[in-house]
Amino acid sequence: MSDLDQLTQSLARNLKRWRGERGFTLDALAARSGVSRGMIIQIEQARTNPSVGTTVKLADALGVSIATLLDHEQGPQVRLVPEEQAVRMWSTDAGSHTMLLVGTEKRGPLELWSWRLMPGEGSASDPHPTGTVELLHVTAGVLTLVVDGEPHPVPAGTSGVFEGNVPHAYRNDGTEVVELIMAVSIPPVE
Repeated sequence: MSDLDQLTQSLARNLKRWRGERGFTLDALAARSGVSRGMIIQIEQARTNPSVGTTVKLADALGVSIATLLDHEQGPQVRLVPEEQAVRMWSTDAGSHTMLLVGTEKRGPLELWSWRLMPGEGSASDPHPTGTVELLHVTAGVLTLVVDGEPHPVPAGTSGVFEGNVPHAYRNDGTEVVELIMAVSIPPVE
């Protein structure tokens, strides 16, 4: 089974499981997430591999991390994720990409990401649920962090934190590769 097939199967199984645990009907999850009922059915039947944006919307609506939706096996208290098992969520032909390194559901979903943005590229994010906090540390280049329409230059060696409940984006407006580590804390669904 290819990595993409495994990812599609894991997402299908975990989406059904978490939707069931939350007691959400297909219509309820569609309304909470903004993802169509038909798309949710296709994902749960492993007939499609959704975009990162769709996956984020579903995870946010369920109150779980993306790592939880994509996790193909549950581990013991200590869970190590080898580099080859990190999940590439987004990439471009020029070489930009994001990697979901690890995540947990303890005290609300928490995710750790590795980002690489090539010059002139970027990625936008829809608002997350109220209470979501993102922390980042730029290790190379100068990131342009755009939060609620306002750009903030973040040079290598600089860390930042912001509330992710507004539109936000990560851009490389420079000429050097931008690399950063980011953690996302999502409040649990009540």
